[in-house]
Amino acid sequence: MAEQFTFQAEIQQLLDILVHSLYTEREIFVRELVSNASDALNRVQYEMLTNRELVDPDAELAIEIKADEEANTLTISDSGIGMTRDDLVNNLGVIARSGAKAFIQALKESGTSGGAASDVIGQFGVGFYSVFMVADKVRVVSRSHKPGEPVFAWESTGGSTYTLEPAERESRGTDIIITLKPDAKEFTQSWTLKDIIRRHSDYIAFPIYVGDDEEATNKQQAIWRQDPKEVTDEQYNDFYKMMTFDFEEPALRIHQRADSPLQYYALLYLPASGERNMLNPRKEAGLKLYARKVLIQEYSKDLLPEYLQFVQGVVDSEDLPLSVSRESVQATRVMATLKKTLTSKVLSELKRLVSKDREKYVKLFKVYGRFIKQGPAVNPADRSDIEPLLVFNTSKGSADEFITLDEYVERFVANQQDIYYVLADDVTSAGRSPHLDAFRARGIEVLYLTDPVDPVMLMGLPEFKSHKLRSVDEADIDLSEIGELKADESTPVKESLPEDSFTALRDRFTAVLGGRVKDVRESKTLTGSPARLVSDETDAGRNMFRVNRLIDRDYELPIKVLELNPRHPLIHNLSGMLASQPDNPLAGAVIEQVFETALLQDGIHPDPASMAARLTLLMEAATGTPATELKFGE
Repeated sequence: MAEQFTFQAEIQQLLDILVHSLYTEREIFVRELVSNASDALNRVQYEMLTNRELVDPDAELAIEIKADEEANTLTISDSGIGMTRDDLVNNLGVIARSGAKAFIQALKESGTSGGAASDVIGQFGVGFYSVFMVADKVRVVSRSHKPGEPVFAWESTGGSTYTLEPAERESRGTDIIITLKPDAKEFTQSWTLKDIIRRHSDYIAFPIYVGDDEEATNKQQAIWRQDPKEVTDEQYNDFYKMMTFDFEEPALRIHQRADSPLQYYALLYLPASGERNMLNPRKEAGLKLYARKVLIQEYSKDLLPEYLQFVQGVVDSEDLPLSVSRESVQATRVMATLKKTLTSKVLSELKRLVSKDREKYVKLFKVYGRFIKQGPAVNPADRSDIEPLLVFNTSKGSADEFITLDEYVERFVANQQDIYYVLADDVTSAGRSPHLDAFRARGIEVLYLTDPVDPVMLMGLPEFKSHKLRSVDEADIDLSEIGELKADESTPVKESLPEDSFTALRDRFTAVLGGRVKDVRESKTLTGSPARLVSDETDAGRNMFRVNRLIDRDYELPIKVLELNPRHPLIHNLSGMLASQPDNPLAGAVIEQVFETALLQDGIHPDPASMAARLTLLMEAATGTPATELKFGE
């Protein structure tokens, strides 16, 4: 006798969306159900190799699709792992397994219509429910691979309830019997079904039979095991698109077959875009791992280091033991060797691009550079292999020009031993940094580090080929013997303030800023800027506040030394004001603004908008309002 159950609330919402919305690509339900059938076959194939007791051990591992045009039904069957009564409930009626809640939330946040909603079905694992776009009723009859388990049927019309009842099925596996809606008769046509399979499921590893055909519709090739010379670009791209549902061609592919130090096959891709395609069924980072063509892990994170997590693809090894857990492959020596070999291959291919096709590599680096830059910090052992992959904008090039660390070293000026960099929010801000005054004056090139993860990279990259990496804001940098000093005629300068005048100015800055600065002192290097903030610390940890800011963790701004340029017109004007009008409130406001401008130029101002009111008052004073009528600091 049938038992009736109520769907969880989120699944009811999901079904309502699917049943009552209009979709532009209703055929995706075939792709989703075939994908589920393939997974069931992968699972039973693994059981057949590791478990001797299962139902129908000699049954062909295949998918069958049969249509009845007169009855307007479509049946998709597999000889896979099958489901028990509890499996049917857990897989088809429980929110924890379906991902429906996340799916619905995504729809609410994006405000998408039905047509766009179909794009996110694969992302949240709600593929089975896509059948209700075309179905008036769905009946699922399943027999588990476990001996002695009774056969059950699950049935629903897409409303608020579903039923479970005992049923009959002679062989192991699952039948999905779909009673189609009147406007979905096209899915009873064999040519339509074959076209969908060839476009979406051609590389499914098991034969897919349509109708009474004795020949499989799909190619079912393990393309990664073929000789690369025998695979066309079109086949490579078709396989990539089938695996990722990415409409763009991959930016790079790596097809490798090896017999030593172990036997394996690998087909890896770098997507052209870092944006996750909403259709992409691969919801996590990691490679598909096979052992002798048997899928062991859908998302293996043990085959490549974390900084290469953007790589997609398949790895198949003859030497991987099948006795390991299907869900969690042990860190065996084979896995460690595989990881080392694959990592080396990916890095060598990227190095080749750096030297052979810089334009193409830069495009990839703009997408994946923030992953690669984490490498020296998270995988110090790989540092020497990662260093050639790091490319940077510099003070001597445009925003489109990138150079390697080796190229930077080759461009050292006379007596230069260190590599200099400036941290900034973007290339434009880096170019305006007051710290560059002295470096430009001597023709010294400076690397622009403008990615939020650059401070992380620096933690693992204190030097390159015995050349220290030094921030231009380090207080003890001495450039007096490096390069050749050239006068900058474009920047108006005055004579340096007399010592007593500068002392009075410095004391006023110290009094106004208090503990927000470590010290106030004269700058020996500034030319075009009135002030800059420098750090007495030189260790990589001094940028930890930037790392904490990146991961949204509480942080405190570093307290730095404020250097003043005694030759700058603004500093001269401020000194003159203090000498003639020591109580002028404008002086304190200007001091605050000089300090906060320095924070802003270093990209570390915690609240730039807070300067707006002060700037308005300073502009009022500059345009005629007496300082005595202005209210500063209230």
